[in-house]
Amino acid sequence: MQPKKNIVHLPVYQPGKPIEEVKREFGLTEVTKLASNENPYGCSPKAKEAIQAEMENLSLYPDGGAVVLTNAVAAKFGVAPDQVIFGAGSDEIILMLARAFLSSGDENIMATHTFPQYKHNAEIEGAVTIEVPLVNGKHDLPSMLEKVTERTKIVWICNPNNPTGTIVTHAEVKDFMKKVAPHVLVVLDEAYVEYSTDPEFPDGLQLLKEYPNVILLRTFSKIYGLASLRIGYGIGRSEVIRSINQVREPFNTTRFAQAAALASLEDDEFVASCREANRVGLNYLTSQFDRIGLSYFPANGNFIMVDVGKPAADIFNALLRKGMIVRGGHALDFPTSLRVTVGSQEQNEKFIRDLEEVLSGAAVQA
Repeated sequence: MQPKKNIVHLPVYQPGKPIEEVKREFGLTEVTKLASNENPYGCSPKAKEAIQAEMENLSLYPDGGAVVLTNAVAAKFGVAPDQVIFGAGSDEIILMLARAFLSSGDENIMATHTFPQYKHNAEIEGAVTIEVPLVNGKHDLPSMLEKVTERTKIVWICNPNNPTGTIVTHAEVKDFMKKVAPHVLVVLDEAYVEYSTDPEFPDGLQLLKEYPNVILLRTFSKIYGLASLRIGYGIGRSEVIRSINQVREPFNTTRFAQAAALASLEDDEFVASCREANRVGLNYLTSQFDRIGLSYFPANGNFIMVDVGKPAADIFNALLRKGMIVRGGHALDFPTSLRVTVGSQEQNEKFIRDLEEVLSGAAVQA
């Protein structure tokens, strides 16, 4: 049997190494994972209570339209319910956007180093991907604008960008929106928006009011700590959301996910505490990188990319042997860098100790 010709070259997504695998491979009992940008503080206690309550409903299908959750998100962000759509993580909404708007030969534009699922899903649909290099780890919006043609259907802007953690500002995005053709859908992927403390971070909801060709992607996987439940959402104009809904699979989010997400929305205190802990963690990591003499990109999410000045694969593997899982830049086309999730203070301190030992050569094996 022959698959579609346009998928045979596609790589299979490689997540961060799981803790269990590292324990088995190296005979370890304690492993710290700072590779997948998960929340080290878990999820809201209210979410846990909501999940427990749903145990009685395992035999029932979920609400296919996630109506209660949709109404809650709409009310929280001041939009209409028909402007909101849910997916199994924001990843599924990326898939649905590609399915709804991209056909063979259409063009889509993104940064060279950004979340790989944009390109992956575009190429499944046979679309042509135009990649524009980052400048100092940041989206080059003027150069992306220059690449727009009549065939361009989508521009993807990951903000903060994964894997570099940099942002484009509100003024920069607004200037881009003023100039981009109205037939182009601009996707602002804001998976880490709740972590940002920069006053110049774009106000996506305001941009949506001004420009009908904007859609925002957000998730409950990051600061809300519901990564295993796979639930994210998009906010856009009603006509855009309707088109996405037309390709959405039925019952694509679970009862557990919907209940936990609804409860999480009500716990602003938990979100605020995680944001503050993340800020403190980033300050600690950057101060230690400065002390060691390592350069890094400005971080605006719950992760940071640091240049260790040595082959990333070697450092990554040496850290693995010490029970420290990070994301090696060799897998992200940053050959001397690591992307590190901000953990608890204890985890951050262990990472710095392990990194210094590895960089000193004490733990690097031939």
